[in-house]
Amino acid sequence: MTTVAEALRQHGDSYVKQFGRAMPREHKRVLALITRCRTGELGHLIKQCDTCPKVHWFGRSCGNRHCPNCQHDKSALWLAKRLAQLLPVQYYLVTFTVPAALRMVVRANQRACYGALFECGAQTLVELASGKRFIGSDRMGFFGALHTWGRDFTVYNPHVHFVVPGGAVSQDGLKWMSAPENFLFPEKVAAKIYPGKFRDAMREAGLEHQFKQADAAAWFKPWTVDVQAVGNGQAALKYLAPYVNRVAISNKRIEAVDEKNVTYRFTPSGKSQSRTRDVSGNEFVRGFLQHTLPSRFQRIRYYGWASANSKLKFQYVQMLVYFFLGWCWLMKQHQVVTEIQKPPTPCPDCKIGHLYLTMITDAAGRVIFRRPLPMHGVAYLDSG
Repeated sequence: MTTVAEALRQHGDSYVKQFGRAMPREHKRVLALITRCRTGELGHLIKQCDTCPKVHWFGRSCGNRHCPNCQHDKSALWLAKRLAQLLPVQYYLVTFTVPAALRMVVRANQRACYGALFECGAQTLVELASGKRFIGSDRMGFFGALHTWGRDFTVYNPHVHFVVPGGAVSQDGLKWMSAPENFLFPEKVAAKIYPGKFRDAMREAGLEHQFKQADAAAWFKPWTVDVQAVGNGQAALKYLAPYVNRVAISNKRIEAVDEKNVTYRFTPSGKSQSRTRDVSGNEFVRGFLQHTLPSRFQRIRYYGWASANSKLKFQYVQMLVYFFLGWCWLMKQHQVVTEIQKPPTPCPDCKIGHLYLTMITDAAGRVIFRRPLPMHGVAYLDSG
């Protein structure tokens, strides 16, 4: 299968030669890691069959959060944890974005602007949803996920999706207060409040002048805020899961790579059928790297009692919801999500045994981990 890494290996060097001086250090690091992922340049995993004497060498994964090869298991575990914490209430998917005319300023100042997307969106959400006509309490719990791309990854479109349960804990902490049916807060009001908060954040960051130069009039127009009722929340989580631990484009969308171009598939907005597009190698690398996050930037953020640091624990909120619904809390068992255990890899030679990890080497070939084959009937986690 043709992969994103293959496309970056084919065209990454020429891109760096042409634009290397202007590239952020993080972009260079991400490109270097992904192009070396599973090639052996980062070290090897040595796996041995428990039945035949064959030893197999595999290139180590880079583990970078932007690498399409390395993030599938993390996405699956994240989804399992979020599904286990869904409350039996109506959920909403709330999306905040910025006008197209201002996006290049956001791209040039990502750390400050992405942080403002989160914080201003969360403040707007809580301020409106906690109004007396709606929920009536600001003790809410929700999370947000940053996306910087749309259907076509070469287009830069920064926005934050918040997954919000329709309700909150009362101010005295003694009961659950539900939102009105199928209504969280008015989009039109949020679309006017949100840009003001964002502008204030940009002023504090010293970026207001840059935004005014791009389009001063954009601050005085409503911005796009979308509020959708999404039922029990499962569909929204499954929609977000493939994106929370990878970036821009997956391997399965790459159709072909040659010395000049990359061909990929995408589904245009408003369409149900996908189409293919050819772009130059430099355009593919540019489109991919523009979605690289600043170092240590948190792509997913949790607010209120959804945060692990909240004094108001999720189990207590869950109990209040059950009482509100008239359900028996004593019958509810807290679900614990454990690490996903992958089955051992079948041996491609003897077709009978399984491969187990026995050694790991670093990029210089030095052994950094070693263990014997497991005893019969005892399996080791096949990872690394």
